[in-house]
Amino acid sequence: MSMLSHSFSMIATIIVVLAQTLVTVSSLPEADRINSLPGQPQVKFQQYSGYIWVDDQNQRALFYYFVQAEEHPASKPLVLWLNGGPGCSSIGVGAFAEHGPFRPTDNNALEKNDYSWNREANILYLESPAGVGFSYSSNKSFYALVTDEITARDNLVFLERWFAKFPEYSDNEFFITGESYGGHYVPQLAQLIIQTKTKFNFKGIAIGNPLLEFNIDFNSRSEFFWSHGLISDSTYEVLTKVCNYSSIRRLIQNGNLRGVCERANKLLYTEISKYIDEYDVTLDVCLSSVNQQAYVLNQLQETQKIDVCIGDKVTAYLNRKEVQEALHGSLVGVANWSTCSDVLHYDYQNLEIPTIPILGSLVKSGIRVLVYSGDQDSVIPLISSRSLVNGLAKEIGVNTTVAYRAWFEGKQVAGWTQVYGDILSYATIRGASHEAPFSQPQRSLVLFTAFLEGKPLPS
Repeated sequence: MSMLSHSFSMIATIIVVLAQTLVTVSSLPEADRINSLPGQPQVKFQQYSGYIWVDDQNQRALFYYFVQAEEHPASKPLVLWLNGGPGCSSIGVGAFAEHGPFRPTDNNALEKNDYSWNREANILYLESPAGVGFSYSSNKSFYALVTDEITARDNLVFLERWFAKFPEYSDNEFFITGESYGGHYVPQLAQLIIQTKTKFNFKGIAIGNPLLEFNIDFNSRSEFFWSHGLISDSTYEVLTKVCNYSSIRRLIQNGNLRGVCERANKLLYTEISKYIDEYDVTLDVCLSSVNQQAYVLNQLQETQKIDVCIGDKVTAYLNRKEVQEALHGSLVGVANWSTCSDVLHYDYQNLEIPTIPILGSLVKSGIRVLVYSGDQDSVIPLISSRSLVNGLAKEIGVNTTVAYRAWFEGKQVAGWTQVYGDILSYATIRGASHEAPFSQPQRSLVLFTAFLEGKPLPS
């Protein structure tokens, strides 16, 4: 079967599944309402969580956590958030460690996040694919080899069935956001929505520190390390002329790191040392399991496990029985909830699928696209993301409408930005890590708000 005919066949299958949605979904959103989370401060907005079946025959269910906007939820946009990995939790990372309404504290309570994204939108956090967090497949063979194509298909079925469950949000402006390996999840889901002509009020996507092109993204790491003084001139030369980063990553992925590339890798980490947070090279070492999604992409240090700070609190909180009951979540086939899946086997060959062309096709379809970078991240550095977006603009013939300039949060420079054709844009978040809202929540909220409104970042 040709690739084209395979694609049409897949789309036809999805259309059939979606057509069956209205007869297969019978539960009411009231059953998913969260009365209150343990230790939660009092709030006025509503929260929902629970399961949506995406494959009735094989009993595959995806878990979601939905937070209404703090004010006027009926008129505010709906935003789907997808964390990366592949295989890491949008609830454990995005909701409880980045931009959700609450963060766990030392005493197993929750504190209000003053820069929660639900100040500006209704936020839908999805644990995807099945096998991540509370999401599961009763058919364990599903976990053997999960691909981008399967993930996109299941996410689309989830959305269609979620909207059937919450029809009052069907006309709200809809955006898809994410980070890290979300550079695959988000554009591929967006592309499938366009291809299947699914009737969402779909307006745009935003992805932070995203994996878009394997070679360019990974090879930019050596330049980032060198330009930040983390490696010597001689090691930089080895990484550019003897064995580059993408080759090292590919060999590690296949379990074949040997010879000159193994020596280059050891030289690199001797100089960087194990006391640097590669997800934010300016932070003191207190590595959080928030960063585990990036660690899946990184996988270059052969020994050390990631240390945890806020991630410990999130994991402890989500493993409490009363919390799971309040969330309507279940542990199926696993003993504990974890930030990144221990049961899911993702097809790492999918990392090599370039998604930057998909961004181009979305722009041509009238979908607004924002790529942003926490500028202290060395895992997917701003160097590659900025050059990829700039190259894409030239390739598809979209002219610069806002020249590269600083943008502000309050009276301080919050980053730099460039806009192409008022539909494609790039921005850095100054002082931010791989998970930008985790380390720069206030600046990230300013960027998020401008994106939803379709306005330039403050000057």
